[in-house]
Amino acid sequence: MNSTVNTTMTATAGQVPDGEGNQADPENIAKPGNKADRAIKRQRVLDILAESGRDSLLLTTNTALTWYLDGSRVHISLAGDPIAAMLVDRDGDHLVTFNNEAARIAAEELPDGVALHSVPWHGQLHAAAAMLSPGGNPLAEAEVAAELRAARQQFLPGESARYARLCEETAASLTDVLSEATPETTEFGVASALAARIVAMGAEPLVLLCNGAGRGEFRHPLPTHSPLGRRAMAVVCARRNGLVANVTRWVRFDAGTPAELDAESRIAAVEAEIFDATVPGAQLNGVFAEIREAYGRHGFGAAQWTLHHQGGPAGYAGRDPRATPAADDTVVLNQPFTWNPSGPGVKIEDTVQLTESGIAVLSVDPRWPTAPVNGIQRPLTLQL
Repeated sequence: MNSTVNTTMTATAGQVPDGEGNQADPENIAKPGNKADRAIKRQRVLDILAESGRDSLLLTTNTALTWYLDGSRVHISLAGDPIAAMLVDRDGDHLVTFNNEAARIAAEELPDGVALHSVPWHGQLHAAAAMLSPGGNPLAEAEVAAELRAARQQFLPGESARYARLCEETAASLTDVLSEATPETTEFGVASALAARIVAMGAEPLVLLCNGAGRGEFRHPLPTHSPLGRRAMAVVCARRNGLVANVTRWVRFDAGTPAELDAESRIAAVEAEIFDATVPGAQLNGVFAEIREAYGRHGFGAAQWTLHHQGGPAGYAGRDPRATPAADDTVVLNQPFTWNPSGPGVKIEDTVQLTESGIAVLSVDPRWPTAPVNGIQRPLTLQL
């Protein structure tokens, strides 16, 4: 087997705040690899091991790895599997990567206190990481998927600060691009301009959607060469340091029809009811039941929820997980969400966080027009 561990290195990167109880500078707390946050995350994983009666856990997905490493980049291709695996046991953390990735990981992505091991580029990454476990049989990530989701739910100070900044910058990119659009701008023109801004801010554009007036019936409109026409929607899911910001915005070049204005108001009212249902202790399937009822109360019909997913918890995945009738995860304080109710020709979507004061919208750009809905400022369609 070509997965024998060849090399061990220890991180010396000095990119984190001291984590010794001193007050952190806001600039530092927003950086990945926060030592204090990582210690809490490690304890959460150790608690999972204790509950399961196992000695080690193998993390293999991008969601779990970027969360546990507190923002390290462990991908090359956006469409590919991670190029690292993490073995967590009671004695320490062991990150295994391919030999052609190890130098960069050590120099740029490895938090303090994590041992780095390498295997040949043609080796078997997961098998090599499992060999580091006593007995070679660690707990698989899939065996404790629900427990790991619960461990990710309650955001810590460092990642909350990073997430807020990412969401703000993502919202600003949409303002920049859509405020410059014209009816002749193509959907690909909007998407390419958004991609440039997302990459320039150090993030990865995981999703870029756009529909002009002629394609408004599609809920997931991949962009085309069609011009926007009189009205358009743009959607961005941007990832940075593992965190994913999700934002939708609308623009129009006329006053809008009475039917459009009415539908925009009603979909915002649906969202307000979802926010009201997103409280500590609620279960996702309970929130989902409220969503279904809200569509009917606001004139969209009882079956509207069947035509598109409704969102759910956010953070280190676009949705972690999507809310469904079967999802029984419990809502907690400091948990981020992206709800995205939609109807024919309308949709509303921002990344928010549940705080002690209620729902805090993270993806805010003060330049974008808003109106209060049940006490929360919500985005309007930008009229040019």
